[in-house]
Amino acid sequence: MTKFLLAVHVLAAILAVGPVTVAASMFPPAARKARAHPEDEQAAAVVRGLHRTCRIYAVVGVVVPVFGFGVAVQMGVVGDAWLVVSMVLTAIAAALLGSAVLPRQSALLADIGTADDGTATATAPAADPVSPFHRATVRLGMLTGVFNLLWATVTVLMIARPGSSTGA
Repeated sequence: MTKFLLAVHVLAAILAVGPVTVAASMFPPAARKARAHPEDEQAAAVVRGLHRTCRIYAVVGVVVPVFGFGVAVQMGVVGDAWLVVSMVLTAIAAALLGSAVLPRQSALLADIGTADDGTATATAPAADPVSPFHRATVRLGMLTGVFNLLWATVTVLMIARPGSSTGA
């Protein structure tokens, strides 16, 4: 049973968390491009698609810690420090995604002249590098980088398992 749960946990992490980290990282530059070229419907569609990917896979990603906890119970490591730290970092990453990254993506979508559902809103003028829009995309990129760094740290902890008798 442990091997099955571990396989589902690892596959879920690759297939759910991976797309969120990539799409979230691609969103800020894609949003800047869409804002700079409001006539380019393809650029707006890319930004909407990236946001949709982040939203959907954020929900699907809930299975990662669920199956991870099942693995931890089966392995008897629930109280190990490396696992507790991993669970805390996972919770922080999820909170950051849900409370900061996704809402800021939605706000930027509205600002470039497109809504989450793909309906057109007011067309925005091209952004200059010191505009509030540009600064907002830079801040979003920073938050996304922190989100990705949290997941990278959790991944390293899952592989190394410091202090674990089965660790490297």
